Amino acid sequence: ISAPDSEIVASAGLHWHAQLSIDILGEPQNIPAGIGLENLPHKPMHTHDRDSVIHMEYAGLVKKQDLRLGNFFETWGKKFNQDCIFDKCSGPEGKLKMFVNGTENSEFENYVMQDGDKIEIIFK
Repeated sequence: ISAPDSEIVASAGLHWHAQLSIDILGEPQNIPAGIGLENLPHKPMHTHDRDSVIHMEYAGLVKKQDLRLGNFFETWGKKFNQDCIFDKCSGPEGKLKMFVNGTENSEFENYVMQDGDKIEIIFK
């Protein structure tokens, strides 16, 4: 597998963590334990506990595409994009915003997570 250097995050694997919080209309959402660990082989992006930590445990070559936030939601089986979180979509009901380390971010599902990120998804 070859990739341009600009797309390569690590060549010998990585083990990173990002904190995710989701708030919908003032209600904090539970992020279950064991997302991505249901079947073997385990998904490299997963949760262990109900502590809102996304684990990124990759071996070998890791590309930016591998670390997209949207990959986590795909593994979880939940909808997330620039307009929608779960069944809530921007419109009369509210507006979707995302913050990374306290700064508003408009990349949504395409955001490439970094080690130590604090990601907040807010629909209000």
